[in-house]
Amino acid sequence: MSTAIETLKGTAGRTSSGGRGPAPLRPGHGHSFFWRRLHSLSGIVPIGVFLIEHYVSNAAAEGGPHAYALQVKFLNSLPFVFLLELFGIWIPLAYHAGYGIWIWLRGSPDLKSYPETSNWLYSAQRWTGIIVLAYIVQHVYTLRFSGIHLPTNPGAAFAKVQEQLLNPWMLAFYVIGIVCASWHFGYGIFLFCAKWGIVTGASARKKLIGFSIFVFLVMAVMGLGSLSGFLNKQYRSGANLQYLQDSLTDTGKAKAIEQGTDPMSQQKNKEQNQEQTEPRQP
Repeated sequence: MSTAIETLKGTAGRTSSGGRGPAPLRPGHGHSFFWRRLHSLSGIVPIGVFLIEHYVSNAAAEGGPHAYALQVKFLNSLPFVFLLELFGIWIPLAYHAGYGIWIWLRGSPDLKSYPETSNWLYSAQRWTGIIVLAYIVQHVYTLRFSGIHLPTNPGAAFAKVQEQLLNPWMLAFYVIGIVCASWHFGYGIFLFCAKWGIVTGASARKKLIGFSIFVFLVMAVMGLGSLSGFLNKQYRSGANLQYLQDSLTDTGKAKAIEQGTDPMSQQKNKEQNQEQTEPRQP
């Protein structure tokens, strides 16, 4: 994070050129030089990459419970998946969150005295980071450490997410979490490029801000769009909903969804076969 747009205790928030905005890191800034650079890098790779993958994977729900189960099964069957998650997600995420909180506690941006846009943007980055952290804790605990074990019962994955989203309060929480995560990543690209000195000059930074906002909008649309499959009316009521709810406690039904032998998958296959066999109108 930049000392140019935050007022650290005893530090003025200006760049070396006298302007305001994130200044690139340079040698001689103490131990924080390495840790801040590592913090900004971890937000892009691997955490940002994982966020994109997560949105894309969730989009598999558009294909229904069976398609989503296959995606969850594929991810959990990757070679060395435990090590991939440990070193590619959990350790970088823990460091990024922990060091981010340390910066958040030390920083004290004065929006009244310095109401520049960059200061407001940085404040938004701080608060979205805290919201995203709360969202991640709830999301991970619910899906990974409570209820049915999804790595061994991927057929219940669709129902477990759907159960959350059918609660209006949780749906709102998911929407807020996705929007905040998308903003944190999008504006994080700007902070990363500015902090590493990749982009300098007012004109270049202005263009980069526009690009970062564009990334935020694209990511938000991807993330929110990935929820639509779980909210498909075909699975929100009647026998289908009951079957999905049963899969959270009945491993036999979860296995049927995984294998595509459940009533929903059979009905979907039947409809697809009918569409393929019906003669097309000239």
